[in-house]
Amino acid sequence: MTGNIARLDAVLAAAKAEDRAALIGYLPAGFPDVDTGVRAMTAMLEGGCDAVEVGLPHSDPVLDGPVIQTADDIALRGGLRIKDVIRTVAEVQSATDAPVLCMTYWNPVDRYGPERFAEDLAAAGGAGCILPDLPVEESDPWRQAAGKHGLATVFVVAPSSREQRLSAITAAGSGFVYAASLMGVTGTRESVGREAQDLVRRTRATEAVRDGGLPVCVGLGVSTAEQAAEVAAFADGVIVGSAFVKRLLAAGDDHEAGLASVRELAGELAAGVRRRA
Repeated sequence: MTGNIARLDAVLAAAKAEDRAALIGYLPAGFPDVDTGVRAMTAMLEGGCDAVEVGLPHSDPVLDGPVIQTADDIALRGGLRIKDVIRTVAEVQSATDAPVLCMTYWNPVDRYGPERFAEDLAAAGGAGCILPDLPVEESDPWRQAAGKHGLATVFVVAPSSREQRLSAITAAGSGFVYAASLMGVTGTRESVGREAQDLVRRTRATEAVRDGGLPVCVGLGVSTAEQAAEVAAFADGVIVGSAFVKRLLAAGDDHEAGLASVRELAGELAAGVRRRA
């Protein structure tokens, strides 16, 4: 692969070479404000995350639970625009040289223009885009634009995905496969559950993934070092979002305390993916 996706591929390969899962953090852009969000994502990477996802807040977030919806609402009420999301990607990538992806729903990309969005994201140093509500059957225009600009297209699979569906999604995707650990929305959980391990097993059985193909990274529900270790035992990557958002929400207007807290959590989770269960 060429382009910015190569940075993502290299980081995931490096984690595999260290016999551990990669740690991928998530925060919505513009939360609690654009500049503090940039600092928070930078702190997450400096604290131990291997990559970050920059969320593009949307008014109809079908995958996001109440914690991330609260953060999205704060960002949108603050006047966030797509240009601010692109700037967030650029500033975090420039500060850390780490892979930075955008996680967004299809409607904002479609309205902005897929070609324009791919071009601007790539110019900002973005490594790719996660599009949880874009059906693979309707993804050709986006995948062509993403491929032209060297971006990964990450699709989401769920425990309800059957083998034929998994094969179609993994054949079309690039970068990694986002495996939702359970049915439902984002949010911290007491247990990640057995469904995630079975989903990873079935996803790895597809032709595009087996024999060293796409890495499979698990998200939804991971919030502690213990859970990170549990998931790291069977997945190529561990994705954490709501737990980071909670740390910033708990800090309120004390942004310095919030930054210290997300850095601390990143360190704990990084230790978890290295410890394994």
